[in-house]
Amino acid sequence: MDHDGIKYIDDDKTPLKRIIETRIPSLGIGMMLGFALSFIVSRFENVLSENIQLVFFLPFIVYISDAIGAQTRDIYVRDLKSGKASFKKYLVKETSLGIFLGVASGILVGSISYIWLGSPQLSLAIALGMSGAIVIAPLIALIVAEVLELEHHDPAVGSGPIATIIQDTLSVVIYGLIASAIVL
Repeated sequence: MDHDGIKYIDDDKTPLKRIIETRIPSLGIGMMLGFALSFIVSRFENVLSENIQLVFFLPFIVYISDAIGAQTRDIYVRDLKSGKASFKKYLVKETSLGIFLGVASGILVGSISYIWLGSPQLSLAIALGMSGAIVIAPLIALIVAEVLELEHHDPAVGSGPIATIIQDTLSVVIYGLIASAIVL
């Protein structure tokens, strides 16, 4: 299907060879950035070894921010294909949603981690790391999908892998920097 010059991939109709050719570039970018993410995580070795309990929450923070970004991305890409999406309207609403979900999740996770682990410093780092990662999640999802759309690439194919690794990386950086500032 074509919409605004973009050839959308349809698994029912597109030959397998074309599907593979379309998906490989964004997955390749994701793999390269995944190696960069591994390097970035290693940069926080000191703070993580200082308090191993910080590691307990790293997958959780990355997952939740990815899930929120994926919701935004999927809804936006669906509306892009139908021609009903307004980037500016999405940007305002999704930014507000990110702030609300970030603050609410931070408070909830910070409270639970305090009850569980009994450390105010650790709980503050977890709460702020969760909040920061979630606040930016919808923005990353929108920006990546919009850039692909503007470049006439199918955002349904490329935005998932690319937005996910960018979001994962930023979540780790935010959490690592906050934890380094508070816990060390």
